[in-house]
Amino acid sequence: MAAAAQPFKGNIKKALAGLRRINLEGLRWRVFDAKGQILGRLASQIATVVQGKDKPTYAPHQEDGDMCIVLNAKDVCVTGRKMTHKFYRWHTGYVGNLKERSLKDQLAKDPTEVIRKAVLRMLPRNRLRDDRDRKLRIFAGNEHPFGDRPLEPYMMPPRNVREIRPRARRALIRAQKKAEQGPSTPTKKDKAAEATA
Repeated sequence: MAAAAQPFKGNIKKALAGLRRINLEGLRWRVFDAKGQILGRLASQIATVVQGKDKPTYAPHQEDGDMCIVLNAKDVCVTGRKMTHKFYRWHTGYVGNLKERSLKDQLAKDPTEVIRKAVLRMLPRNRLRDDRDRKLRIFAGNEHPFGDRPLEPYMMPPRNVREIRPRARRALIRAQKKAEQGPSTPTKKDKAAEATA
């Protein structure tokens, strides 16, 4: 409850927008920490909680998802070269005005929008989508104005890392055996190198 002691320094009007349209009775407040998390894996977990798919009472036509608070949006990670090769595109409506912004630039401008777009694009396009969007509160930093609510930190499931490929594994084992055996018998290349030295 340390967040309740510190006043929220962000835009309080934006943080509390649309809360009156949500029936908050019986909802759990789940807190996601995006620091060091991979964007797509985090977004899929948030989308599951916002839809209520983690509850046994889930029905696709009912809105019974939980409130999701995402902290440290500026510290989210991506794999590969997505930071420079992933683009967000939109059109202004004027001829030839297709705009684009890379993920790196979008994170510098507004990191909350990166997570919001990732989550919303994983939700079904139906009438419940706007209500689910209202239940998602994303903050760039660590502070939020919901310290008086009963917050539950969300534990991300452990990530199953794929084993190393067979050919690479065999090469690694060979290299380890060679290192354990120590200096081996000199080859033709070694003898030629000694002769030139």
